[in-house]
Parts: sequence; structure tokens; C-alpha cells
Amino acid sequence: MEQTQPGDARHRRRTGNEIKAALRDLRIQLALLNHQVGGKLALKDVDLDCLDVLSRNGPLTPSALARQAGLHPATLTGILDRLERAGWIVRDRARGDRRSVTIRVLPDRGMEVFRLYQPMIGAMDDVLTDYTDAELDLIAGFLQRCTEAGRTANGKLTQDS
Repeated sequence: MEQTQPGDARHRRRTGNEIKAALRDLRIQLALLNHQVGGKLALKDVDLDCLDVLSRNGPLTPSALARQAGLHPATLTGILDRLERAGWIVRDRARGDRRSVTIRVLPDRGMEVFRLYQPMIGAMDDVLTDYTDAELDLIAGFLQRCTEAGRTANGKLTQDS
């Protein structure tokens, strides 16, 4: 088995720190982008988060949306009221059980959000063209593992509360 040389460990640690710093920088840029998009649409950041979860995973029940968005159900009620009044979502009652509700994003409104994100989506597409399929698979796997690490860290913090 090949031993790691002290120089290799330092390089690995330094590169790991650079990756973590780049992820923090990306998080800030994405937060700023979300804030700009939300401002143009008169939406709060949390409203945009809920619309994103719904557009990616919906329609959802309020409890499923609260769980996926990491929100308390009482907090979510106010958000849904605001989004419904502004014409972003609809609450559909189940035919068999009138108490059961699912929430969905109105398609035309979802396209408004997509249009504002299009410059970033296009820029990311341009960046991705520089990578091979194998590199893209590696990056996708890395990001999925980082996302799962974030879920685990969030879960631990939630349990500690």
C-alpha cells in the first residue's frame, strides 16, 4: 500500500480547504441571486424556497412541504396564504377527503421564476461544457454527497434544539 508523503497530506488539506471556501463563495452568490430574483417577483427568500421545492417535487401536502423546506407547519401556513393571495400556488382539495389538500405551483407563474434564473442556468451550461462525461459524473457525485452531509448536519442541529 502506498504511503502518503507529508507534502501530499498538506496539498490534500490545502485543496480541501480551497474547495470548502469555493462552496461557501458559491452559497453566497446563490443566496444573492435568490434575493435578486425574489426582489423582482416581490417574494421573500423563504417563499422562493417553497416554490422551488414545490416545482421540483410537487404537488405536495402542506406537511410534506414543511418537512422538505425545513419549516414549522405554522410558519408554512402563513407562507402558503401569502403565495396563494399573490397567485403563485393553488391548494387542491382531494376528492375523497375534503380535508386533505395538495399544493401546486401555477405553471405560468413558475415560468416567471425560471425566466429570471435563465442567465445563471445558461452560464452553468457554458461552464459544464468544459468537462468530460466522467468529470461531470464525479462532480455530480461530489455535490450529492455534500448535500447529504448538509442534511445530516441539519438533522443533528435540529435534534439538538
